[in-house]
Amino acid sequence: MTLDAAYLRGSMAAILSVLQHSSCPENMIFHFLSAASKPSSFSTLNQTLTNSFPYLNFQIYPFDDIAVSRLISTSIRSALDTPLNYARSYLADLLPRCIVRVVYLDSDLILVDDIAKLAATPLSDTEVLAAPEYCSANFSTYFTPSFWANPSLSLTFSNRKRPCYFNTGVMVIDLQRWRAGDYTTVIEEWMELQKRMRIYELGSLPPFLLVFAGRITAVDRRWNQHGLGGDNFRGLCRELHPGPVSLLHWSGKGKPWVRLDAKMPCPLDVVWAPYDLLQTP
Repeated sequence: MTLDAAYLRGSMAAILSVLQHSSCPENMIFHFLSAASKPSSFSTLNQTLTNSFPYLNFQIYPFDDIAVSRLISTSIRSALDTPLNYARSYLADLLPRCIVRVVYLDSDLILVDDIAKLAATPLSDTEVLAAPEYCSANFSTYFTPSFWANPSLSLTFSNRKRPCYFNTGVMVIDLQRWRAGDYTTVIEEWMELQKRMRIYELGSLPPFLLVFAGRITAVDRRWNQHGLGGDNFRGLCRELHPGPVSLLHWSGKGKPWVRLDAKMPCPLDVVWAPYDLLQTP
């Protein structure tokens, strides 16, 4: 997970939910990426984690957010332009090489099932990651008309099985295969092209789609009951999608801690509330 002051409250709730629903919490190891440009926050984040989870096995890694910021183009949502939002692309570089597989989680979610089940998702011999996939979404909208009008770009997806949108907030990643394919460099090359000619609009997601769409293992959607953040501008609340639930994800503009503090929660925000360790008075 990434870790910063702005989303710390969400991260703490996510950690607690993982531990509470794990069959072997003592086997859990957390790896956190935090902005290297804010070294003063390291001690605060470390102390908060230690105070709340005295026996937590964790490590915080400095992420070079300043270097990455040079590659970032503005998107349709300013919140998506935060360099730390791109840290998931650098896990293979930052984590020790002895770590073979990780589960990456966003900070705006909680688990209500054992994460070991998600971590055990089988990958085929050629696939690098598994994530919740949504083939009913209009894939073309994630890229600009100029991208699709350029044959050398649009043919990127021609030799793949059906490319679909997938959610990068819940991923199982084989770091050995990622390193072997040097996928961090490949993602950065797409980001550099984006700086020269605008080919997408939505933050760190499109580079992942460009590299991996049509090449992933689909995770059961029970592991990503997503979109619960709704639309903060219009104040819309979302309901659960039909089917079982293992993970609730407040993706979208609205975050449960913000709405709870404002005394304007959505119905499902009360499910998040019991995990809120940093609630304000």
